[in-house]
Amino acid sequence: MITARDGESLALRHWAAAGEARASLLIIPGLGEHGGRYGRAAGLFAASGLDTWTLDLRGFGASGGRRAYVERLEVWLDDVADRLTALQALGRPVVLLGHSMGGLVVARYAETDRAQPDLLVLSAPALAGNIPAWKQALARVFGRLAPTIAVKNGLDGSILSRDPAVGADYVADPLNVHSTTARLGAVLLEAQAPTIADLGRIHVPTLVVHGGADHLVPTASSAVFSGRPGIERRVFPGLAHETFNEPEGPQVVGEVATWIVEHLPLA
Repeated sequence: MITARDGESLALRHWAAAGEARASLLIIPGLGEHGGRYGRAAGLFAASGLDTWTLDLRGFGASGGRRAYVERLEVWLDDVADRLTALQALGRPVVLLGHSMGGLVVARYAETDRAQPDLLVLSAPALAGNIPAWKQALARVFGRLAPTIAVKNGLDGSILSRDPAVGADYVADPLNVHSTTARLGAVLLEAQAPTIADLGRIHVPTLVVHGGADHLVPTASSAVFSGRPGIERRVFPGLAHETFNEPEGPQVVGEVATWIVEHLPLA
């Protein structure tokens, strides 16, 4: 556990790099989940020479804070900034990776004036989502009037991966949060359009990966990254939302790790 600038406790997990570390990798998980779900991917990244860390955003996993709640996106961005700065102090390049909601957070982070990573990886970034219109309207209204009201996510675990064990483990995991407060819903919805509008402010080499059969964050939604300078987008045909947790996950992680190593700044 580490302590945020306002005293909140945040959960940090670490997988040490095999041999001398080439870089530090910080992973920001998605909605409702926690860094412990990235054990297989983190282990593979570490084996490739990347000193790998996951950070549970406040309100999720083993971190403190009201469950599935954040008053402003900037609170999370500050938490990411503090952890990224701490990793930069180790004297190695730093890679920032965000999945789904974490991808939205990381993309927005890269558009700010905060300390920036050397490389950026976005996995199925949630710039859009298959959220029913009534839930979106509810979040926008009650995000102001009754921000702590929680609505069940209603997530079908089977759409996360073609491996049925992944969905079953997600549903059964006591650290996962299966509801979202109205305020958090409003914060995320309000962040999507500005993030898309400001993509030109991302100035670090970026890799976007997306499953071609993602039924949670539509694959087409990440097409806004295509053709932008310094950004490469790779779609994996037939893979679901959590490409790292698909049966082909090790190959996806391997491609991402190779891209990272090839794009690291020269010493």
